[in-house]
Amino acid sequence: MNPIETFEKEYPALADAYKGIMKEQYALFAKKMLAYGIDNISLGTTLEKEEDKKISITGVWIRCMDKMNRLKNLVLYQKTNFVEDESVIDTYKDLVNYNVIAQIVLKDQWKKFYVYIKKLEFQSS
Repeated sequence: MNPIETFEKEYPALADAYKGIMKEQYALFAKKMLAYGIDNISLGTTLEKEEDKKISITGVWIRCMDKMNRLKNLVLYQKTNFVEDESVIDTYKDLVNYNVIAQIVLKDQWKKFYVYIKKLEFQSS
């Protein structure tokens, strides 16, 4: 039996909770991508050069640090949440998606997607 099957057998409720959250994460990722577009991460480059990828990853890292500092203030220091439409859970959701985005960039999959989308945009103009 593989680890996933074992885990799902031994911890079915936890497995279902995890899968449900990841489905929510994907829905949030899709909404944000449609709102911000792919240039938000690629910063207007094709991410074909290592330097461009490094800049992109640095941008994702900065966004993660912003979220971590928000969590530090809300959770650790128990400061008042003045951004009423963004809960602690929302902040954790953003962190998850930024970390997935970083993996996509590091695996050169954002670059492939970027080149594909730009070809489509060129063909439709």
